[in-house]
Amino acid sequence: MKKVLLLSLLLTSRLVYSQTYSPTPANLAARTDFQNNKYGLFVHWGISSMLADGEWVMNNRKIEKKDYQRLLKGFYPSEFNAAEWVSVAKNSGMKYIIFITRHHDGFSNWDTQQSDWKITNTPFKRDVLKELAAECKKQGIKLGLYYSTLDWYRDDYPRETGRTGQNSGRTGKSDYASYLKFMKAQLTELLTNYGEISNIWFDGHWDQTNPEGNKDRSSRIDWKYDEIYGLIHSIQPACMIGNNHHLDPIPGEDFQMFERDLPGENLHGLSFQTASALPLETCETINGAWGYHMNDHKYKTPTQIHQLLVGAAGRNANLLLNVGPMPTGKIQPEFMDSLAVVGKWLEANGRSVYGTRGGPLKPQQWGVTTENPTSVFVHLFHKPSEESMFIPGKYKKASVLNGAAVKAKIEKDGMRILVADVPLGTQVIELIK
Repeated sequence: MKKVLLLSLLLTSRLVYSQTYSPTPANLAARTDFQNNKYGLFVHWGISSMLADGEWVMNNRKIEKKDYQRLLKGFYPSEFNAAEWVSVAKNSGMKYIIFITRHHDGFSNWDTQQSDWKITNTPFKRDVLKELAAECKKQGIKLGLYYSTLDWYRDDYPRETGRTGQNSGRTGKSDYASYLKFMKAQLTELLTNYGEISNIWFDGHWDQTNPEGNKDRSSRIDWKYDEIYGLIHSIQPACMIGNNHHLDPIPGEDFQMFERDLPGENLHGLSFQTASALPLETCETINGAWGYHMNDHKYKTPTQIHQLLVGAAGRNANLLLNVGPMPTGKIQPEFMDSLAVVGKWLEANGRSVYGTRGGPLKPQQWGVTTENPTSVFVHLFHKPSEESMFIPGKYKKASVLNGAAVKAKIEKDGMRILVADVPLGTQVIELIK
């Protein structure tokens, strides 16, 4: 039955590939919901975690495919617990999870029928995606799926033009038509066998472009995104599509992401694109690595995470914060401790983040503003240089969120707040409209 459904969906989707993409009402509603949720958990995990050196270990250590695949018979994440993962996200104030279904090493974290290089062929045998999807539904957390368009394992991926994976020992002839067919079949599985998927988070496009910083960042192959995106929207029209290609959005995409940078910044040299009118998302790590790295102890403090989250919200963006669980499947306690602190802050102050958009002032050295239909929220990370700060708009009063009044003066076009007694850090000033 699954094979018949798969063939039917593949054939049907061809009819919509060439059509101009017009998001459905359900998709537009999903975009609004996505913007309101503001905070998500990114999970980088898979067979690469066994080597405890990040998810790029196969490429960075120049490990050949024949040697890397020996990991298959040793992968047994005995402490994997989908309920615990989802509870960590929920207790941290996160509203959605993006799970790595397949990273650049090509290993599939679900029971795919398209490849033997998958988690159900390890001694563990379990379909972790199935368990995670069920738990997300149970706990009311939305589930999105990361999917790599780049593959260091398969012979048919066009490695000749790729920038990475050149030392994997593959000798077969690349064939993008074959590889595209494989990706479509896998995406169809993901979108038909695991319930409602909030978004597909693509990565790997940049492997086929010139080095970052080069003005010409056009792709060396035709990815045929019209076909890929058309397939996704034909199966689940509300499913949002984003692509970490470091370019302006491509037709068919529903949100725009920024890697390791807040929109409008390019501190890490990856975010060349400008912020579009689509929903925005910043993805960042708690330490320096995406996947589990044994020696990476540069953990972000709760204050840094708080400022990242609020800084994103003040720029009209979400924060997708990453954890790289250990090979056992357990999330590091150092991650969980910091996430829990931010979760407690959101319990008391979430109204200044959830459901907001960027406020009346663009981001400042001292912090940011956020806004909803009834209030403007002033988040002060640092003391302003001036004795007072002017917030444009019409307001009735100002106070610390859920607290005491703030010294302020109503003026013609806004409110002037006296800085001397203004609290800094995690306290929020609320201006009632």
